Amino acid sequence: MKNPPNMELWQGRTDTLEGELGARWHQIIQPLGDTHEAQSNVIALIGFACDAGVARNHGRVGAAAAPNVLRKFLANIPAQARQGMVDAGDVVCEGDGLEAAQSAFAHEVTQLLQQGFFPIGMGGGHEIAFASFSGWANFLAENHPQPNIGIINLDAHFDLRRDERASSGTPFLQIANECARRGWAFHYLCLGVSEFANTAALFERAGALGANWRLDEQMQERHLPEILAQVEAFIAPLDAIYLTIDLDVLPAAVAPGVSAPSALGVPLAVVEAVADRVCASGKLRVADLAEFNPEFDVDGHTARVVARLVARMVSRLEKKDE
Repeated sequence: MKNPPNMELWQGRTDTLEGELGARWHQIIQPLGDTHEAQSNVIALIGFACDAGVARNHGRVGAAAAPNVLRKFLANIPAQARQGMVDAGDVVCEGDGLEAAQSAFAHEVTQLLQQGFFPIGMGGGHEIAFASFSGWANFLAENHPQPNIGIINLDAHFDLRRDERASSGTPFLQIANECARRGWAFHYLCLGVSEFANTAALFERAGALGANWRLDEQMQERHLPEILAQVEAFIAPLDAIYLTIDLDVLPAAVAPGVSAPSALGVPLAVVEAVADRVCASGKLRVADLAEFNPEFDVDGHTARVVARLVARMVSRLEKKDE
């Protein structure tokens, strides 16, 4: 089910005496209308109110409530962007209807890309990844039949699990299978993988699929030069990138409100540096953030982190276009 944007969520402080430079997100974001004409690369925020995949994966449910909570925390952020933003509303999963929700979200992503928007998905469980990629793939199939593309996933988990039904643990195996079906190469870089949260079968499957990865213990701040070099080497031969950030890649102390908290995790500064480098490449086409679970948040700590990541991404994308 598709819900239109609820602009009442976008409320915050108004610094009237500061003029245009005092604007905040709630003052500049606009609802996406049926006849909205996009300017090139205008940011479109779209929610995926779904955690059916998390439930199937035996995780802590609650991420379906994340998009609207995130809007409330984004509303008061100072507006650094000058290119404008739109709220494209939410795709809402009804019950266990994961596949229908993924299909609906993919359709919305395709439509946004066709209109010239840059979509940023707000999950929801990490089942959003297959939905985001599917929407991008449908767009590419019409415009670039043999795309040279890659996926960068900041995540404590490979999410390459083989299962009878799709879940939050299966999206990148689904993407690999979709690439094979279309005759496309599968280029996958997973950063922040926990050795103690992925079975030997998952490591073996990642290797068999030709995936690249870096363990969480190799993703600390002292490793930043090597991390960025690996990211750049991955991006260099590719034409376009899909970036997805699973919030459980962060330490539990930084992001307690997630479906599966991390014992070690990757520092926020490192996650930001990687996202910055991807944005600066000029090759990023679709992005999303997943697994924020407001039910388990502590005093809004995780919500503020997610809002910062979204706002920083928007800011860096704008600087790339200058």
